[in-house]
Amino acid sequence: MILVDNLYQEMEVWYPLYRLQEAGLEVSAAGHEAGKVYTSKHGYPITAAQSIASVRASRRDVLVLPGGYAPDRLRTYPEVLQLVREMDEAGRVIAAICHGGWILCSAAVLRGRRATSVQNIRDDMTNAGALWEDSEVVVDKNLVTSRKPADLPAFMREVIKLL
Repeated sequence: MILVDNLYQEMEVWYPLYRLQEAGLEVSAAGHEAGKVYTSKHGYPITAAQSIASVRASRRDVLVLPGGYAPDRLRTYPEVLQLVREMDEAGRVIAAICHGGWILCSAAVLRGRRATSVQNIRDDMTNAGALWEDSEVVVDKNLVTSRKPADLPAFMREVIKLL
């Protein structure tokens, strides 16, 4: 499942979506409203197949939290934070890239864990308890994090390895 909202980063949604499909997983987008079309920073559309409130951690193997400016809005929804916590408690893969780390901060799942993100949210990540690293990809148990679109190959390689 890939979480989306307006102003998402295109590559950080579409690259994981296609790589997960290529790996044989059933994957789709979830937004605040099912059936709503969300647009990227450059206007590229994606339709949410289901609402975030309807997503069940027990039925998902992976949760992708892409960047752009969408995470700043997504982290205000209680159902997003609950889903992230449930996925983490169940040991399911959570993959956050770029500003997607904001959602991890708000869900309070970073304390004492290694992680990375785009440089400009480093303080948010460390204030949330992350042991922040400037690396293309960081894996800590079920949590996979990366910094930017250029890191997507390493990011998805580690996500798929965990699956």
